[in-house]
Amino acid sequence: MPSIDLNSDVGESFGNWSFGDDAAIFESVSSANVACGFHAGDPVGIMATCQAAVKAGVTVGAHPGYRDLAGFGRRFVDMTPEELTADVVYQIGAVQAVALAAGTAVRYVKPHGALYNTIVNHPKQAGAVVAAILAVDPTLPLMVLPDSEIQRQAEAAGLRTVAEAFADRAYNPDGTLVSRREPGAVLHEVADVVEHVLRLATDGVVRAIDGSLVPVKAESICLHGDTPGSVAMAAAVRAALVDAGIRIQSFA
Repeated sequence: MPSIDLNSDVGESFGNWSFGDDAAIFESVSSANVACGFHAGDPVGIMATCQAAVKAGVTVGAHPGYRDLAGFGRRFVDMTPEELTADVVYQIGAVQAVALAAGTAVRYVKPHGALYNTIVNHPKQAGAVVAAILAVDPTLPLMVLPDSEIQRQAEAAGLRTVAEAFADRAYNPDGTLVSRREPGAVLHEVADVVEHVLRLATDGVVRAIDGSLVPVKAESICLHGDTPGSVAMAAAVRAALVDAGIRIQSFA
């Protein structure tokens, strides 16, 4: 039976501001990208998310981003490689400690938001992220956009990479994600998301925003936890994959 990993960005609540329903989304996904406190998340919330992941049997990964709480990590930050490496090391270490206290461990790394998109084609920042993982734990897999600068550098450095696709995001014809600033960048209709994911998992292609079919090889598919209706959407995606004979299983 073929298998696929479903991952979701979680642990993003901060103080009195609540985002997503981590415990509910864990009923559908197999991997949890836990915010590290720089783009979102605080220690109490991160702990609760790791504890909920343990209870649900979901794999924990660190989700480091730019130090940009006000922008939710979705704005580019011009940093030296040394600064970015130190920031990513710090964030992975924070979630490692909380995960350990919750009875689990960090099993992989997935960069967040603008950092994720920047290292698709920014050699210096991609190198800084690779250096951070090598410094912390070179056995940690790194989740990446396929055919990206970060994938090339990580694999050249001996890191395992995990190619990722997105359930609720539109694609450009070149295989990159449509910017959130553009209309239609996020898919909101459950039926559209389910069709998108099934095409990915069974045929290895996505329909780009111009209607063309683009090959996308992915070991993991992301369901954003802060998308409106994300819990119902995740449940529908999981059910459709299982009905298609595809097992939901973490890559880590």
